[in-house]
Amino acid sequence: MTRWLAPLFLVLALGPAQAQETEETDPGLMKRGAELFLRGLMNEIGPELNQMQDSLRDLQPELQKLVELMGDFRNYEMPEKLPNGDILIRRKPDLPKPPTLPEGPEIEL
Repeated sequence: MTRWLAPLFLVLALGPAQAQETEETDPGLMKRGAELFLRGLMNEIGPELNQMQDSLRDLQPELQKLVELMGDFRNYEMPEKLPNGDILIRRKPDLPKPPTLPEGPEIEL
């Protein structure tokens, strides 16, 4: 019986120490796998993100004009979609009328 107890205690005592040692020295397959996954993802979608950034940079002046035209967005009601697919954004009725815009060149549709 004592022959079995000594090796059993030795195995039980060294088991957690070995497990702790492997966790500290090895950064882990999960961490390396996550790094490889994220690098691959950035390599794949990186060009599309750059293209989207360029497109948004080109769109910025037009969005600025829209913000100047509309003013505070709280002056408008929620958009409503009409049966024909048009989207209507009504100005709240209790607000003063917006300033008139200068007429630009006529566009033929």
